[in-house]
Amino acid sequence: MPLVSNIWGCCSGESSNKDEKFINCNGCKRSYHFLCLSIDEIGKDSRIFRIWKCPGCLNQTPKSLRSDSTPVCNSSTPRVSKRPALNSPSPIGMSATKEDMRSIIQEVIKEEFSAMIERINTSMINTIIEHMEPIKREISDIVHSIDLINKRFEEIECEQSTLNRIVKDVQEENTILRSTVSDLNQRFNLIEQQSRANNLEIQCMPENKHENIYTIVKQLGEVVGCEVNETDIVHCSRIAKIKSASDRPRSIVIQLASPRIRDRLLAAVIKFNKSNPQNRLNSTHFGFKTKKSPIYIVEHLSPSNKALHAATRHKAKEKGYKYVWVRGGRIFVRKNEEAGYVFIRNLDTLEIL
Repeated sequence: MPLVSNIWGCCSGESSNKDEKFINCNGCKRSYHFLCLSIDEIGKDSRIFRIWKCPGCLNQTPKSLRSDSTPVCNSSTPRVSKRPALNSPSPIGMSATKEDMRSIIQEVIKEEFSAMIERINTSMINTIIEHMEPIKREISDIVHSIDLINKRFEEIECEQSTLNRIVKDVQEENTILRSTVSDLNQRFNLIEQQSRANNLEIQCMPENKHENIYTIVKQLGEVVGCEVNETDIVHCSRIAKIKSASDRPRSIVIQLASPRIRDRLLAAVIKFNKSNPQNRLNSTHFGFKTKKSPIYIVEHLSPSNKALHAATRHKAKEKGYKYVWVRGGRIFVRKNEEAGYVFIRNLDTLEIL
């Protein structure tokens, strides 16, 4: 660009802004404002800036020598007013059009709207963060509580597992103990029954205040035809009632010298009753003048066998079994004459009758 005063080829440069950008023609050396040419500004370092020619010089240049990249302006195109920058004061002597005002208003509204949106977003984010802080603390407390509950649950589960193993062991031990106790009860009952192997029990014998039990036993032997000496009787006495409210007389327990003597006397009683079905052993055979009542001679059973014998009689009556008897401390039942006998070992045997 020359250092001398510019020779203007567009608007003489008098009414224009001194700082307005211009370009020099490489042919006529005249200066032209970019705004007057209605072309975009070209940097000074650009090749086009150095070789640019005005439309007059360009029309005198042969087409073969023209550069296609050279900006061309129609000289007949009037100068277009340059739009002032946003928020800058309007140039003197230049009035804003409706389009300029509309553009300015749109840009102002756009910037204000963007700023408002940004403020709203910031306010919303701050509000959300402010309200989320207590929730985050509560969630943290809940997570901590859940961790404590899980830990306690694991401890309880471990304790429960241990207790389950203990209970299982106790149940197994209890089963073994039940079996052992049942076996011991059977053995004890057997021993207790064997200790009564020499004994007989006289049931329903009327009581007399001045009675002599030894005399009654001797008289029993005389009635059934089996002699019983005093040496054969080891001990005899009446025993307490199982049910104190019962009106039956107390039973008499006779302890004989040996099981052989006991069995002989018992067999004689059975034979007597079979021989006298209409006058079985009763109170009149012993000289009692009271009402005739039957008298029973049975083996002396242990308390367990006595309870089992009572349950067997009740069950036999319920199931229609005709015979129930005791031999050697053991209890038997038979449905009828043709059926076989059943040995009643315990209460479980009664359940399968």
